[in-house]
Amino acid sequence: MTATAPTIPAPASVRSYALATAITVAAVVSQYLLPERFPAALVVYGNLPGDLAVVYGIPLLAFLSLVGVGPLRTWNANPGRAAVEGLRWFGLLSLLALLLSIVLLIIYEVVDPSAVRLLSKSVPVVQGAAGDPWFWIALSFAVGAIEETIFRGWVFGYWLGRNPASWRSAAAMSSLLFAGVHLYYWSTYGVIATVPLLMLVLLGLAFAWGMALSGGNLVVIALLHGAFDASSFYSVVNTNVALGLHYGLVLLGLVVAAVVALRSRYSRPPLLEFRSIPVPPPPPIA
Repeated sequence: MTATAPTIPAPASVRSYALATAITVAAVVSQYLLPERFPAALVVYGNLPGDLAVVYGIPLLAFLSLVGVGPLRTWNANPGRAAVEGLRWFGLLSLLALLLSIVLLIIYEVVDPSAVRLLSKSVPVVQGAAGDPWFWIALSFAVGAIEETIFRGWVFGYWLGRNPASWRSAAAMSSLLFAGVHLYYWSTYGVIATVPLLMLVLLGLAFAWGMALSGGNLVVIALLHGAFDASSFYSVVNTNVALGLHYGLVLLGLVVAAVVALRSRYSRPPLLEFRSIPVPPPPPIA
């Protein structure tokens, strides 16, 4: 009696992935559009549990049911490598975001100085944390883990597993989508919202590259995402300390990047974990 090889499920279809992604975008964007147009929707969106259930619960259910857990299978892979890759790309692309933001601000200062002054406003989500900042600081890490599971784990990870060779274009796509669903930047800052949105795109790229080059680890980038958001909420408590925490983490990432660059023997691992999941061949005909 011969043993039967275990059946490995085939990857989800592109149609299923596209449907799950569309549902995710609709769920996230709905929090900005529905309450304004339909006040009755505040029954759901007017409280934190209801808002979280729509914005995060629906995307999680959509991807679980339509795509499955395949793209998340390496969520804890190579923790040491993940820490190095996550920190260095966070540091490098945060520095690039800062430099590009300065250039944009100089341009806006020449073209439309009034737009630059809008950046002194605080975004609504940070304003809402003023009543209980410590709760929001703690919640940042849970939200960071969920958002990384959705946008890097599924939205990016699906293409990473389907075609590892094109991971850079998949990283760009997922990062643009990640920044694009943050509609409150447009309503808060108007045309100069391009500055924080550019920073979000580069932040998404940093997380995607850190994940890809570590072999799929989501833990480290989830912690970095949580720390990034937590420093924003800490600005309600103490702005100077919040800035110090944020740029201290950026500086740590730059130090890691410098150490990596100076180590001549450092080599990146190939993305072996992201080869497409094979489908077993049919048994031979007797």
